[in-house]
Amino acid sequence: MAASVYVETSVISYYAARPSRDIITAARQTITQEWWNGTRARYEIYISVLVVEEAKAGDAAAAQRRSDALGGLPILEMNDAAESVAGHLIDGGLIPESSVEDALHIALATVHGMDFLLTWNFRHINNAEAKARIGAAIEKLGYECPIICSPEELGGIES
Repeated sequence: MAASVYVETSVISYYAARPSRDIITAARQTITQEWWNGTRARYEIYISVLVVEEAKAGDAAAAQRRSDALGGLPILEMNDAAESVAGHLIDGGLIPESSVEDALHIALATVHGMDFLLTWNFRHINNAEAKARIGAAIEKLGYECPIICSPEELGGIES
């Protein structure tokens, strides 16, 4: 059975965005497109209702490209357990109150038993210091934390 991957909205945004002139953004776009068009076939990909809603925001044409990319992917539903885990992450100061969505992405991937959480969000999710604290907090709640990583980090070695 293939490993499961929860794809957070930043990945879809990089995948569906118009090419950037910023070198770092352009590199992330290329990495994401290569991962999405090739490597992702090795995994079971999941999104959530939160990803669907976030993808609809902003410029209408960009939102349409994001929504098109999400078409047909299984959607993880919000539930009380996810809301509880997200609340613990915020109450514990691991995710700022202003970034509830980030806590919910982590919580959804956790309570649905995802193997990986794929994100380009280095501020609150894929941050070396934050990941260790988040993992410890999630384990303390009795869950296994998914491996948090970027498309660049996931799938570089063929099995």
